[in-house]
Amino acid sequence: MYADDKKNFKIKDGAIILAIESSCDETAASVVRGGREILSSEIISSCSEHIKFGGVVPEIASRAHTAAISIAVENAIKNAEITLSDIDAVAVTYGAGLLGALLVGVSYAKALAYSLGVPIVPVSHIRGHLAAAYLVDKDLKPPFVSLLASGGHTAVIVVKDYDDFKILGSTLDDAVGEAFDKVARVLGLQYPGGPNIERLAREGQNVVPMPKMLKGEGGYNFSYSGLKTAVINYVHRCEQTGTKYNKADVACSFQHAATDILVEKAIEACGEYGLNTITIGGGVAANGFLRDNLSAVCKKRGIKLVLPPKILCTDNAAMIGAEGYIQYKKGNFADLSLNAKARVDLG
Repeated sequence: MYADDKKNFKIKDGAIILAIESSCDETAASVVRGGREILSSEIISSCSEHIKFGGVVPEIASRAHTAAISIAVENAIKNAEITLSDIDAVAVTYGAGLLGALLVGVSYAKALAYSLGVPIVPVSHIRGHLAAAYLVDKDLKPPFVSLLASGGHTAVIVVKDYDDFKILGSTLDDAVGEAFDKVARVLGLQYPGGPNIERLAREGQNVVPMPKMLKGEGGYNFSYSGLKTAVINYVHRCEQTGTKYNKADVACSFQHAATDILVEKAIEACGEYGLNTITIGGGVAANGFLRDNLSAVCKKRGIKLVLPPKILCTDNAAMIGAEGYIQYKKGNFADLSLNAKARVDLG
């Protein structure tokens, strides 16, 4: 009966969305009103459990989500100062991410939505990162350029409308966040790699030669495999020949090469498409060097930059609530057959 009725839910302006995110190692729940106002945001991380393994262990993450999800949701509702009866829809990340982890969130969301008699709104984790900007700038409207920089995706996107995107270019191999993690590992840094690379880079200088990705090819695509390999080869060559090298210099030089190109292509997209606003999302958008560099260039060029706080760049449920409201207004509801997907299309 619920599946048959899913298209008959009444759609309300300013709806209160309970959002759930469980794609990796953060169990998150948030209450968002009207897609722009965060009433509460709870994050319970299992990161400390994964450090000893040098990365996220899917089975451990799934178990941690199972233990934490009820707590996260209950705290989100309590801190939003609402009751379950105030919820108009339940939005949930259905992909992309770790399949077992996603299934915890999807299963919980389906059960809760069914018990409340409200729609289930399936949300792409990738779209969530893009929508985080709406939580920062309440007046933000398309069109604008969005720079996606995360562990799974790297792309320059023209957001033509709330649900209409043009992908100008994306990574052809490793994503920028993936490259940060792999370089951190070869430098002997703990997981998570991104923050540790950034901390080490503050002590170094940009003096180690790094390759320029896709040299001479132009366009908006990225390729981080060669940059990652160059760092690995440099470190191994130094170690094998007994040559001293400064890890901080390597980290700094890599960070410059990895992020300068992001700024360059986002700015280029603004010029080509006649746009004057850039938003940024994804875990790498929390990188301080990237944030400072992009801010400085945008200020110099007179481009408006919508820069979410770091807590909204890393995995959180508030961004799922923001994107969830967009899909809710479209009536994009799922039935109880909704399943998790390890991969979803970028667009």
